[in-house]
Amino acid sequence: MNHPTRRDFLGAAAATAAAGLLPSAAQAQERRFAPEPGAWRSFEFTTRIELIKPAGAARAWLPIPSIDTEYQRSLDNDWTGNAAVTRVVADSHYGAKMLYAEFPAGSAAPVLQLTSRVQTRSRATDWSRKVAVQEDPATLKAWTAATDLMPTDGIVRQTAMDATKGAKTDLDKVQRLYDWVVANTHREPKVRGCGVGDIKAMLETGNMGGKCGDINALFVGLCRSVGVPARDVYGIRLVPSAFGYRELGGNPAKLQGAQHCRAEVFLASHGWVAMDPADVGKVMRLETTEWIKDVNHPVVAPVKKALFGGWEGNWMAFNTAHDVALPGSTVGDKLGFLMYPQAESAQGRYDALDPDNFKYTITAREIA
Repeated sequence: MNHPTRRDFLGAAAATAAAGLLPSAAQAQERRFAPEPGAWRSFEFTTRIELIKPAGAARAWLPIPSIDTEYQRSLDNDWTGNAAVTRVVADSHYGAKMLYAEFPAGSAAPVLQLTSRVQTRSRATDWSRKVAVQEDPATLKAWTAATDLMPTDGIVRQTAMDATKGAKTDLDKVQRLYDWVVANTHREPKVRGCGVGDIKAMLETGNMGGKCGDINALFVGLCRSVGVPARDVYGIRLVPSAFGYRELGGNPAKLQGAQHCRAEVFLASHGWVAMDPADVGKVMRLETTEWIKDVNHPVVAPVKKALFGGWEGNWMAFNTAHDVALPGSTVGDKLGFLMYPQAESAQGRYDALDPDNFKYTITAREIA
């Protein structure tokens, strides 16, 4: 069968977006989605915040790319604004970096702008090539630990044990858990932001709808509960997908709401491997005008296959941190994860999902 070219997909996606329409599931043709490691892409990523009428002194934290791996190089950062104090800080447990700023009471309207430069590339696992990967046992053990919102006992472990019954290897376990999450969860557009990630509540209530912060957290928690090291990777989409999938890319001129977390698992024969069951659910729910329920549908099948072991390099990672305590915060409440700009004043912490009171813009541009 002759597949459409990349240019065909990009042209079709642009025409569809311009018309404000999406194809129905019945109209959708077979797609290609097959990210492969290749040349590095360079991006400049800018976040600008403005605090509206802060009460007293104010503080802000902007996430900084903290990942350096075979799929991302976090390069340098610079910033401007009218803060009295600005410095790079990190959470004490995971080392997630952020730009911290202090604005004294009575100062002009607080403004802070951070620009980061990164290089990214796509990932894909060659399942036919097994390599014994050495990793510090203590490090791997840490990636099987429970977090505040990700217990690894009780209903979480029982669910994972049931889903992996009879599995002989870590790869078998991960494949079964990936398939289970895709089959038993769904994208729920009404959930704010990227969700909360309270996986115990999901399983106990049977409310399996959510977004990436819920669905990929569930996958990671299930893996950890049966001894497979796993972690969420928190980041943001930067540019459109090269494969024409509208829901798997970002608009670089306006990236507010483009935050997306992915997942990784450690396999003895392959090392750290990319995963993203949440994006399978997103394609099923939103890529066409109809909610696709069949994972073998020609729009869904290539995504489900590719995101087990890979992801596209049009996305940038910030960190892998859970239960983040913001350095210098007077509020004290931990964040389940750090993907969004954060700020607080004497009235408490700003709602990062309320643009009327916490104004910010996020943009990106690819550097040739």
